[in-house]
Amino acid sequence: MSSPLLKKLAGQTAVYGLGTILGRVLNYLLTPLYTGIFAAEAFGTYSEAYAYIAILLIVLTYGMETALFHFVQKNPNPKRVFSTAAASLLLTTSVFWVLLFPNSSFVANLMNYPGHPDYVVWLGLIIGFDALSSLPMAWLRLKGRPGLFSTITLINIGVNIGLNLFWLKWGRDVHLSGQISPFEGWGLLEYNPEIGVGYIFLANLIASAVKLMLCIPFFRTGGLHLDFSLLKQMLRYAAPLLVAGLGFILNERLDVLMLKYILPLSPKEAMHQVGVYGACYKLAILMTIFIQAFRYAAEPFFFSQQKRTDAKEMYASVMNYFVAFCSVLFLMVVLHLDLFKHFLRDSSYWEGLSIVPVIMLANIFLGIYMNLSMWYKLSGQTRYGAIFSVIGAALTIGLNAALIPHFGFVGSAYTTLVAYGTMMVISYLWGLKKYPIPYNLKRIGLYLSLSVGLYLFHRVFDSANVPIRLGSGFALWLGFIAFAVLTEFPTLKHLFSSK
Repeated sequence: MSSPLLKKLAGQTAVYGLGTILGRVLNYLLTPLYTGIFAAEAFGTYSEAYAYIAILLIVLTYGMETALFHFVQKNPNPKRVFSTAAASLLLTTSVFWVLLFPNSSFVANLMNYPGHPDYVVWLGLIIGFDALSSLPMAWLRLKGRPGLFSTITLINIGVNIGLNLFWLKWGRDVHLSGQISPFEGWGLLEYNPEIGVGYIFLANLIASAVKLMLCIPFFRTGGLHLDFSLLKQMLRYAAPLLVAGLGFILNERLDVLMLKYILPLSPKEAMHQVGVYGACYKLAILMTIFIQAFRYAAEPFFFSQQKRTDAKEMYASVMNYFVAFCSVLFLMVVLHLDLFKHFLRDSSYWEGLSIVPVIMLANIFLGIYMNLSMWYKLSGQTRYGAIFSVIGAALTIGLNAALIPHFGFVGSAYTTLVAYGTMMVISYLWGLKKYPIPYNLKRIGLYLSLSVGLYLFHRVFDSANVPIRLGSGFALWLGFIAFAVLTEFPTLKHLFSSK
């Protein structure tokens, strides 16, 4: 195990996390604003729309980020690799827009957004802008420039949050007070209650446009020249990643869409359930923030270190720290739900709090799976990622269809847990044969079982008053942190004492 390299990975995760965590936390703080303004059914529209965005963004990027990391290591002309990938993304995004925009009214009706083709146009632009900016952002990760990556990310988030506050806080308050807006007659700048959740989309659209503009200089890295021979190789490598990514995002977001159509309720009641589920899902955001920040740093890092003789031992050590930290985050949230629930300002959303521990644990399984997935990316066997994701997607569809009519969004939460857990186990078992890495299963299992056990033990305080529940939860949380630090102390001492 190389301590300086692990310190580098930890440092880059922290810097990526600075942009990701601050941005996501600030975005997270918008949840009280949304849940205080919009009824659960309106919040359901927001949750549903972003499920479509996530799915279509996978389709429009079709694995090109990972293909970039892979082929830059193999090709003597990295700029040619970037240029080919960027030109390909520009072409496919343009085709997407040409097909979508003239049919926005038709698509709006299909999505049950009658009278709002503008929603469809705005969402389409967000997807396209984010797809085009994905490659320059990947290039920054590849070149080890987390500071600039985080700066662009924070500007994007800052614009998004600022515009949300401008329309949904200041503009709405002016409108409700009966005052004349200083932006009266200025089109979209003047608050219009009929736009509703559309202001969330509009703010995101402008923020995504700003992000793309900041990324434009990086397209000069190699211009926009298609090397068709290289593109064929990249597409062959990325095709399984597209299937894997699509299956993966279906696991993550399809439940929101299925709830809308499968629940044996009226459309309004169904969207209420979607809104409750989407809002409570956001309480697990600290876990998703860490996993995303880690992935940004780890993916290019793992590719760059794969030729080292001790690479596999390093990957195993990273997994230990990853699971320990995820377990700390899990307990921080589930042992203090009495505090975290207040981010959902309307207490009608609290009916879904029971799913938060399930979703948090599911996200730990997801993070472990993402670590495990490096074996097929590093070895070029990306077809296995597609197989695992298809298995997960099949479970997601089948279990949601079976459980939603009887258990509603609780069934969706447990479906997510089963799907991610199954993908994690299958990837590990297959990896043993194809690219064995000496993971410390006892250590990983200890962290997971102890954190879940402490949560279940804390349930005995459910009938106690809030101060006792919070105090006992805090004590258990600190106890777990102390245990994890003492367990990892020998390796941590070696890690941070190495020059």
